[in-house]
Amino acid sequence: MRSPGWKLQLRLAPYLYISPYFLLFLLFSLYPIIYSFYLSFTDWNGSKEKRFIGLENYTVLLNDHAFWLSLWNSVVIFLLYVPIMLFLALIFASLLNANWMVGKGFFRMALFVPNFVSVVAVSFVFVLLFNTQDGLINTLLSNMNWTSKPIPWLESPWWARISVAMMVLYRWLGYNMLLVLTGLQSIPKDLYEAAYVDGATKIKSFFLITVPLVKQILLFCTVLSTIGTFSLFTEPFILTKGGPLNSTLTPVLMLFNESFQNFNFGYASSIAVCFFILMMVISLIQMRLFDEK
Repeated sequence: MRSPGWKLQLRLAPYLYISPYFLLFLLFSLYPIIYSFYLSFTDWNGSKEKRFIGLENYTVLLNDHAFWLSLWNSVVIFLLYVPIMLFLALIFASLLNANWMVGKGFFRMALFVPNFVSVVAVSFVFVLLFNTQDGLINTLLSNMNWTSKPIPWLESPWWARISVAMMVLYRWLGYNMLLVLTGLQSIPKDLYEAAYVDGATKIKSFFLITVPLVKQILLFCTVLSTIGTFSLFTEPFILTKGGPLNSTLTPVLMLFNESFQNFNFGYASSIAVCFFILMMVISLIQMRLFDEK
């Protein structure tokens, strides 16, 4: 007959096995979030005693031109690359899903390679490509007589945003293409055959069958792209350091500057809290807009 102690062990065993995850989550995720929320109500530079100041950090933040500019920069960069990226991802995924396409494995790998290459290494390569005087892009444009003078890719506010958008597009196009390709492969072939029998062309089938059935995948990609754009750090930090004239400053880059350059941890925590709330609201709005109902 089994003892009561054995029954207790049997009941506790599942919780014991899953406890490492929850302990790590509490230690490295939940606790930092709560502590950051607490710091947002204090004035603390990392050394002196924390001074509780209430909502002063949030008042200063809401009147900080740099914070609103960082949000605007993120919106501009988002509009510069996300529509193009999703369109190209859908086109490339449709081509790779076609029966007549050869070398599918090679093209999938070629498009996905930028995603797992070090973003720091890619950023330095783009710094060389976008160099105003000796960069490869300006050299090619000049040799083809497409420009009369070098384009200030990293020195002009507008061109700097385009440069960051081009780099993000290069890095994440393959990832979104694979997500869309996964959705395309789940569409029954019978739908296309029925549409062909009814006289629908491939273009009509694309817009009336393919696009509606991958709408949820496109929503997922859009939400991820939104969060990723507002969270950009490495690309603008290496390419432009947030300049020129803060034209590529993002909320996370601003948070980094306030934390590890100005050592204003209380103010930086208020940026993090507002950023979290903003991303949650934007994600909910996007999911509401794409709701099937």
